[in-house]
Amino acid sequence: MTQPDPRVISEDDTSAGARAARAVRLPEPWASAAVTVVMPTYNEADNLPVILDALFALPLPALRVLVVDDNSPDGTGDLAERLARDTYGPDRLSVLRRPGKQGLGRAYVHGLGHALEEGAAYVVQMDADLSHPPEAVPQMLGTLLSTEADVVIGSRYATGGKLAENWAPHRKALSAWANFYVRLLLHLRIRDVTAGFKIWRRETLRLIDVAGITSNGYAFQVEMNYRTVRRGLKIVEVPIRFEERRGGHSKMSLGVQIESALMPFRLRRRASRLDAGRPPAPGRTP
Repeated sequence: MTQPDPRVISEDDTSAGARAARAVRLPEPWASAAVTVVMPTYNEADNLPVILDALFALPLPALRVLVVDDNSPDGTGDLAERLARDTYGPDRLSVLRRPGKQGLGRAYVHGLGHALEEGAAYVVQMDADLSHPPEAVPQMLGTLLSTEADVVIGSRYATGGKLAENWAPHRKALSAWANFYVRLLLHLRIRDVTAGFKIWRRETLRLIDVAGITSNGYAFQVEMNYRTVRRGLKIVEVPIRFEERRGGHSKMSLGVQIESALMPFRLRRRASRLDAGRPPAPGRTP
């Protein structure tokens, strides 16, 4: 009987050490780049210690995490502050507390702006529910730098991307339909246009005026992508394995779904008004 090779790290092993072992090792100075992960939270107390362990085990010694908490009733914000004070230190983990649940888009606008003010050269958007694989962050950073992209998307639908097998069929169908719908209406060539796992250059976030984004919920992801495409900036997708959340509850409310359905029409109308008044703004120069 053939014995398994102990040097092979199973894809099903989700411990922090196993995730770090699967991560790409980048050369210097890339490995020591100033990367900040912006992570909105609402009732993620069970997941937060797990994902922080995985992120800080990565071979990225300068990586920082910014938790943006919307006054979670389960104490996620308090937990994040204790971990910053007692475990990781405020130089690696910081917390922004907001007075209440104001939506994913507002949390990201607040967090991304704060990361830029603190000097981050590269900013990662990432969920706290462990649906996005932390070990993909070094690969995404390496792709951003090696391809001179403006943003890299961790994509479920790029060649090689995967969805969790335990995702319900209706959720898979809804995700596929939402991507088809948005791509069709906005003429986007992005395979995973609703993805929430991305790494940005700081200049790109400035160019698309992230502070001026008005959408909330998951429509925020679409608006960011659309602004990037309108600027003529370079988007690269890398395949990821997207997992079912490990605990807590989905934030996909009816209001979020309605906003997401209407957002492509609002973006097209806004773009038409801009095109009537002035030419599109130029992209970032290399």
